[in-house]
Amino acid sequence: MNTSIVSKAIVLVLVAGFAAGCANTIRGMGQDTANTVQATQDAGRTVERSTY
Repeated sequence: MNTSIVSKAIVLVLVAGFAAGCANTIRGMGQDTANTVQATQDAGRTVERSTY
């Protein structure tokens, strides 16, 4: 094998791994945001119920 081909293959594997890591991070941020919204809504409902 040519060294250039091996280098390109290694770079391709590294880029694919980096892209997969970013996808997991973005998915995790979406879940955190959804949990924050849910907690805020629950707190609002609790306050609403406690004032009556």
